[in-house]
Amino acid sequence: MSMGAAQAEQADAWEALRTGRAVLLLRHATAPGLGDPPGFVLEDCATQRNLNEAGRAEARRWGELLRDQGIDSPRLLSSRWCRALETAREMGIGDVEPLPLLDSFFARSGQADEQTRGLKAFLNDLPGGRPVIMVSHQVNITALTDVFPRSGEGVVLALPVSEPVRLLGRILPP
Repeated sequence: MSMGAAQAEQADAWEALRTGRAVLLLRHATAPGLGDPPGFVLEDCATQRNLNEAGRAEARRWGELLRDQGIDSPRLLSSRWCRALETAREMGIGDVEPLPLLDSFFARSGQADEQTRGLKAFLNDLPGGRPVIMVSHQVNITALTDVFPRSGEGVVLALPVSEPVRLLGRILPP
């Protein structure tokens, strides 16, 4: 793909996101490690793998990028894992709604199919017209899109979600 075609694709993805015809599904910002430590407790961030300072800065840059793209008051949903919630909060673009469908199933791979079906149904029930940003985890994004995003990478998905999912663009961590 030529540089001009890539820029046009990116511009189309941003426009679809701004107008509520797409959703941005973002992998949480940088949190060193893999999975969660033994004894992980959802309600206790001290037991989880969390963002480091680079991850918090990355999340703030996401907020700046979104505002630069005209997205300053989206519906902002997040996994209940602390690293995802912190990513969403650090963006500084609105109140964060925890959504269990975005929770990691890394340690519970048997839930992947059911949870992914539930997320597709949720996405297809979203009212149009308002940008939607979702912060989740690599395993969830890969199950939905077949994309293996790096920490802090986003994928823009066309709404309604089809089978297979229509990927409008990938946005690298800012």
